[in-house]
Amino acid sequence: MKNLNLLIAAAFTTTAFFAQVAGSEYKITKKINSGVDAGWDYLSVDEPTQRLFVSHGMVTQVIDIKGGKLLSTITDTKGVHGIAIANDLNKGFISNGKDTSVTIFDLKTLEVITKTKVTGVNPDAILYDEFSHKVFVYNGRTDNATVIDANTNKVVETIKLEGKPEFSVTDGKGNVYVNIEDKNSITLINATTLKIEKNWSIAPGEEPTGLALDKKNHLLFAVCGNKMMVVVNAEDGKIITTVPIGEGCDGVVFDEAKKRIFSSNGDGTMTVIKQDNENKYSVLETVSTQKGARTIALSKTTHQLFLPAAEYGEKPKETTENPHPRPSIKPGSFTILVIE
Repeated sequence: MKNLNLLIAAAFTTTAFFAQVAGSEYKITKKINSGVDAGWDYLSVDEPTQRLFVSHGMVTQVIDIKGGKLLSTITDTKGVHGIAIANDLNKGFISNGKDTSVTIFDLKTLEVITKTKVTGVNPDAILYDEFSHKVFVYNGRTDNATVIDANTNKVVETIKLEGKPEFSVTDGKGNVYVNIEDKNSITLINATTLKIEKNWSIAPGEEPTGLALDKKNHLLFAVCGNKMMVVVNAEDGKIITTVPIGEGCDGVVFDEAKKRIFSSNGDGTMTVIKQDNENKYSVLETVSTQKGARTIALSKTTHQLFLPAAEYGEKPKETTENPHPRPSIKPGSFTILVIE
């Protein structure tokens, strides 16, 4: 995930590209308060049960989407970053950044099955690939990916990457893609051989974080730190086009049914992009969200969007021991914005 301090500090963008149109199509319809005043990262939707899994400090919360109620809490997920859902195996996988592990749990009972140590430092983004029945865990501080056999829960490989990995997607046919933030590139991994097949530059995009995939048209949508989304051909790595987005983005989702792409921006906006066709894209509108609402999840069933956010106190003074202090979260302010 992107540096939290940069995201919190991001200013609202006011260029003509991002002027919100009158009669906005998307709006915040609900706010879910799940308690716990702590940081967060990714969140994931379990489509069959319509449950939302939310990374939240040292725990993972499970929320009923329809009722907006907290159903359960999976504890001891220290520094949780991401949650991968494997419906076909009735398992979930949680990356724990602070103890270099993955928590594996029963998707029905939410009981922990085991913990597996990863082969890197700070496991961050995590992906389940149903095609290969493997889990790809991206270690942010060691530039590698730990691969876990989802059937046995055992580590089967460590893949050395060319730089710092961010979000990852799969086409379900043996191709796994991951953003490499500090190299401004996308890496293609063969899910069967576990070998790197391609490293594609996505210039002029810089510091790619969130990544989404249009499986039908074989297109990747990479949101970047220099306020643009880069559309990439997933077969040959060629750049199709770029689209302006907000500042401090850390997440993007693609609604295939509606042909819309949504970029969650830490500056307090969500950019809505219309896919006119596979080669043409336009900014439909910019929705005001909340500063720091930088990650996003989509329910393909209800077409609702979920963005976690919180209010912050003043940033502490920098010290030698802590040169990059984070502002505290105001008590009771953590919320999940529901947009539809």
